[in-house]
Amino acid sequence: MKKNIAIIGLGYVGLPLAVEFAKKYNVVGFDINPNRVEELNNGHDSTLEVSDENLNAVLNLKENQIGLKLSCDVKDIANCNVYIVTVPTPVDINNRPVLTPLIKASETIGGILTKDDIVIYESTVYPGVTEDECVPVLEKTSGLKFNQDFYCGYSPERINPGDKQHTVANILKVTSGSTPEIGEVVNNLYASIITAGTHLAPTIKVAEAAKVIENAQRDINIAFVNELAKIFNKLDIDTHSVLEAAATKWNFLPFKPGLVGGHCIGVDPYYLAQKAQEVGYHPEIILAGRRLNDSMGDFVATEVLKLMVTKNIAVKNAKVLMLGITFKENCPDIRNTKAIDVYTALTNFNMNVDVYDPWADQEEVKEEYNISTIQTLGKNYDAIVHVVSHKEFLDLDLNNLKSNKGIVYDVKGSLNINEVTKRL
Repeated sequence: MKKNIAIIGLGYVGLPLAVEFAKKYNVVGFDINPNRVEELNNGHDSTLEVSDENLNAVLNLKENQIGLKLSCDVKDIANCNVYIVTVPTPVDINNRPVLTPLIKASETIGGILTKDDIVIYESTVYPGVTEDECVPVLEKTSGLKFNQDFYCGYSPERINPGDKQHTVANILKVTSGSTPEIGEVVNNLYASIITAGTHLAPTIKVAEAAKVIENAQRDINIAFVNELAKIFNKLDIDTHSVLEAAATKWNFLPFKPGLVGGHCIGVDPYYLAQKAQEVGYHPEIILAGRRLNDSMGDFVATEVLKLMVTKNIAVKNAKVLMLGITFKENCPDIRNTKAIDVYTALTNFNMNVDVYDPWADQEEVKEEYNISTIQTLGKNYDAIVHVVSHKEFLDLDLNNLKSNKGIVYDVKGSLNINEVTKRL
């Protein structure tokens, strides 16, 4: 059967996937945000995950030819037979999984689902969500029977925002299907575009679990070095120097301390913890790691405060420059950024904080966090806090930006050590 593919959700995950599939298949990219669809149809991706050149190369799908059509009209995906869901899976204010985007996407697909269609989910979830939460919605809205009339698959996204080396095709893909036969179909579909290869998991639940532990593992490892940073700070030892020395052993894991945010590492462990608690197990290491990483914004702000007091810099109304607001370097993504924790803590100390970030969209930051970022750097800052390692920050003359007594605190440990007062 000829594959006509619909990608549901055109964000950091969905758009690169749609572009890659469009090189070999008829693809319709669907998103409920008309502004996003209009932007992409004009040939530009504001997330910067896909270059204008690559986007325009596959746009303007013609009938019965490979390429990409972008739409916010459900009618345009009605004739597809493979639906790939790449919508967000956030947590609420209490860190509980929010499945609403998944459920809404499933309802949309269910309304147009036909016999023998395949629905593949890529969104990060806890084990069981695809079959226990999404499939019943598909059955109810379509009137079709799972594994008789339609089928499902799960292939977790592994996109690393801002990473131009590990792109969709260059990351090995885990795949799965609701039956062994469908597993092979799903695996072959992805294998046709993923040059790094695929791994067919035995069940959907295995694939779901594999994804959610990837980021939980990374979260715990970073939490460990963040705890080391707190310990070594009390011992007046430079953490980065310790890690550099320890890394000379062949099997030492090279993690660094820092803020852990974003839509994956800062969120996914809560999905696994939620499912564990539902079956009667209280996860200790996973949640301890989350608590420690979530505490780092306040820790950084307190360290800055201590340095200022040591240098006899008045804290109240102090002029502070915060470098970076995105959740990671060289990327415009501000979702669940922990840089905001540093900003909030500093302002709670009655400091006046300028936020400078050449990657972040000024309007988006204002709408999301009510912060007006600056476009031109000032002078005579009492403190400079390097929060995000954007490449542009490496060329800044920090001595020219700070006051004579001013301090520089390097959260990321990537600045010239001779210009830094202290590193995390």
